[in-house]
Amino acid sequence: MKHRLFRDRLFPRFLAAIAVTLFACAGFALPAAAKDAASEEKVLNIFCWSEYLPQEALDKFTEETGIKVVYSTYESNEAMYAKLKLLDGKGYDIVVPSTYFIEQMRHDGLLQPLDKTRLTNLAKLDPTLLNQEYDPDNAYSIPYMWGATGLMVNKKFADPATVASWSDLMRPEFKGRVILSDDVRDVVGFALKRDGHSMNSRNEAEIKKAFDFLNELKPAVRVFDVTAAKQAFISEEVVIGIIWNGDAYIAIEENPDLAFVYPREGAVLWIDSFAIPKGAEHKDNAHKFIDFMLRPENAALVVEEFKYSTPNLEVRPYLPKELQESRLIFPTAEDLKNSEVTMGVGEAKAVYERLWESLKAGK
Repeated sequence: MKHRLFRDRLFPRFLAAIAVTLFACAGFALPAAAKDAASEEKVLNIFCWSEYLPQEALDKFTEETGIKVVYSTYESNEAMYAKLKLLDGKGYDIVVPSTYFIEQMRHDGLLQPLDKTRLTNLAKLDPTLLNQEYDPDNAYSIPYMWGATGLMVNKKFADPATVASWSDLMRPEFKGRVILSDDVRDVVGFALKRDGHSMNSRNEAEIKKAFDFLNELKPAVRVFDVTAAKQAFISEEVVIGIIWNGDAYIAIEENPDLAFVYPREGAVLWIDSFAIPKGAEHKDNAHKFIDFMLRPENAALVVEEFKYSTPNLEVRPYLPKELQESRLIFPTAEDLKNSEVTMGVGEAKAVYERLWESLKAGK
């Protein structure tokens, strides 16, 4: 029996091992992709936002591939960037930055180009979300989720039909009950849009004018918070303010008196994307995971759990009817009229940060 086992199962492996050794000794090299696949351990280190990948999807990926996912989290793009910069792009196989951080990380040499020949589901993505200014031809990133920052209002305090502009935050009946995000680009972005300027303005006079409005609005603001907006609206601690569309959907499920509005001046749009750090040790596994998440049935798991928009054009048949028909998750072209995606602002970033610190400090 042992002799037969050697002949039927072990002997072919023995010959294969000899062949690889002979090729190596003769100066031949295996293709890079083959070497990567052969040498990588069955693990994938993901560095992502908290509660941003469905556990069901992670379990399904491991069951399908045998690759164990190690999930580490961050609470802001800045924290993710600082850690990856400190580690010189090492330690993780996938990160999920937002728009202009892709641009910054690409310029800083922290990301490696993607091998799109391994991404068989790329054609399923909405082309309007591809080839953005922050990553031409998506050489370094693939959209995962996207969404809009808009207005939410409690119908007990105002008819949502009368709330159409970012300026409505200034209405006297809302004083002391307004919530703003603790995110400089979201907040200054909507103030710039209110003034009819690009939310990515690099013009110092335009930026200062936006901050003049925010300083005028500040006495009406109850809290600056990027993570607790849902609960603040659900509990009616606040009655109007800015919120991400996915959080808005969940809040409305809990409190039907809430309504979400796409402001007429335009919403602030964001895209979070998969990217591979330059020091990733499991590149083949990373490409497998990205392609796995691009499949519509897996993108549907993301929409169902987090209620944000997906770039996947083939996802709707996999979703319940109420999600398919939701304008919070699938906004119309009219909803997004005048909206913009957050981009880098170059040297003007210092102006934003200086004026933001002054606004928060009350100076």
